[in-house]
Amino acid sequence: MKLEFDTKQYIGKIKESSNYFHTFINRDNIAAGILVLEPGQEDTQTPHDSDEIYYVVRGDGFLRINNKEYRVSEGMAYYVQKQVPHKFFGNKMDLVVVYFFSGPDL
Repeated sequence: MKLEFDTKQYIGKIKESSNYFHTFINRDNIAAGILVLEPGQEDTQTPHDSDEIYYVVRGDGFLRINNKEYRVSEGMAYYVQKQVPHKFFGNKMDLVVVYFFSGPDL
């Protein structure tokens, strides 16, 4: 089982692909990944089956959680309960976020 992850490598792969996220750990009890949104790029995610934590590595914009908007900035973390609608929007620079699920990323 892999124990070390180079998140910079994943960011590069995301920018070269048509996806805006990459899950690098996907186990029964935890999942983790990187999300990268370029300015104007749409966050199309739907509510998840697990609770989630987002940690903002860099960028700006907003995170809408259940119709309430939160300003996004470097170093901030956000908790989203399972099945709650949420999405990032309004970033004027690349937004890089690490996410953690309390279960698998299905």
